[in-house]
Order: sequence, then structure tokens, then C-alpha cells
Amino acid sequence: MSEMLPFWKTKPLDAMSRAEWESLCDGCGRCCLHKLREDETEVLHHTEIACRLLDTATARCTDYANRKRRVPDCIRLTPARLQKIDWLPPTCAYRLIAEQRDLPEWHPLRSGDPESVVRAGISVRGRVVPERAAGASEDHIATWPGNWPKRAGQKPAIGSLKGPTP
Repeated sequence: MSEMLPFWKTKPLDAMSRAEWESLCDGCGRCCLHKLREDETEVLHHTEIACRLLDTATARCTDYANRKRRVPDCIRLTPARLQKIDWLPPTCAYRLIAEQRDLPEWHPLRSGDPESVVRAGISVRGRVVPERAAGASEDHIATWPGNWPKRAGQKPAIGSLKGPTP
């Protein structure tokens, strides 16, 4: 009898149901932080400034259903858009799966515990500045949102999505 593989190992991103797609989000909030891109060099800088809709205590959007209406430059992530976006954090499940990497052990779909994201140092909870209190964005450039935290363990290897061979 073959072992049932989880959906993220058997389905491409564009074949996932809406519920499967949404469940890939680990709720870290890193994608909800402002980014700056230098005009001349195109170099990307992450900041510790949270979108005005991000609850900094929980790292959750306070109006997810209406976020695009309330924050017009908010990106609704889709498989097609994912191919063009270069600013998702290295810990992002959408990015990992697009790179043919498995979900890390701390991801809630694997751990069964949404707090595992906090324990692994992935969550922005309590680590960011609210947009309205930030002031100049340049004063809040930070490297941690774009890095893989040490306590999160090793980044899954490329090709680790492949399930066991029959």
C-alpha cells in the first residue's frame, strides 16, 4: 500500500484548490513588510515596516478579504504572478514549492501548529514597526526579512518535493 502524499507534493501550484493554496501561507507576515528598490541599480531592500493592515501582535492581516481595495498596491499572489515576483522571503511556501523544495518542518501544514512559525523565528510578530508610526522608510531597512533564520533549520533542498518512488 502506497503512502498518501500531501497535496503540495503531488499538485502543481496552478492545480491547487483555493483552500489548498491559502493553506500554504504560514502566516509569517514577511510579505506584508514594505520593500524599497533602488531606481538605478534595481537592488531590493527589505524593511521592518508593516503594512497598515498588518496586526503587528499577531502577524495577520486585519482585513484580508478587502485588502486589495484598502491597500491598492497589495499583491494578490497567484501562480502566474509568483513567476515574476523576486521579493518573497526565502521562507515563503509559495516560493519554496515553485523552486521544487519541500515545506520545512516548522510549516504549520507539517507541524500541525501555527505557533511553530513563531518558534522558528519566521514570524514578524512583535518585530516590526507599524506603517503609520515609521517615518522615513530608509531608516528602517533590515536584512532579516529577506534571510533564512538560523533557528529555522536548513532550507529544504531543491528537488525535495519528489515523493518516495513506488
